[in-house]
Amino acid sequence: MRPDGGAAAPRPGIETRLSVRLATVVAGARRRALRDGDRQIDTAHLLHSVIETDPDVRTAFTGEAQVAKVLGYLVQRSIGYGLRWQSSVEQSGAVPVVADPGTPGWSPAAVAAMDGALARADTRGEGQASGPDLLAALAQDGDCRAAEVLKRAGIDLEVLSRRLDEDDGQEDGCQQVHQR
Repeated sequence: MRPDGGAAAPRPGIETRLSVRLATVVAGARRRALRDGDRQIDTAHLLHSVIETDPDVRTAFTGEAQVAKVLGYLVQRSIGYGLRWQSSVEQSGAVPVVADPGTPGWSPAAVAAMDGALARADTRGEGQASGPDLLAALAQDGDCRAAEVLKRAGIDLEVLSRRLDEDDGQEDGCQQVHQR
């Protein structure tokens, strides 16, 4: 995070290592942040976009009803509990990253999630991160906004992380994650 409270920016080259689908997710998150008048892309923007964009991510949930519940909470961010997020830098368990003031803003937690997605892809020996990689990274940071949304929707983050780790590297998507 910048000393002036501004948002962090992803490290150089981070977007060059994303799959086409995940690059689309980032573009959607950026549009959502701009449309909502937010100063930064945060993990909730990333979660919203990855669920809408990536069918492999949607299969991690137990059916469309659970996906709809998560999306419902994400939509409410601009009219309900998420209002407290506006005009603030997302804080989480992620390590803050120093930003170049001339780059588009990302919250430190969003940068950490993207780095986590890339690290997950690296452990498989793949050069590009995917939607399930991002979902796993979001679930592993239990203090970020995306994790708060998932928990409010009744998603057990430990189960989600474990299932995504079990399916890591499989082509046919994620196993279903059960609600608490």
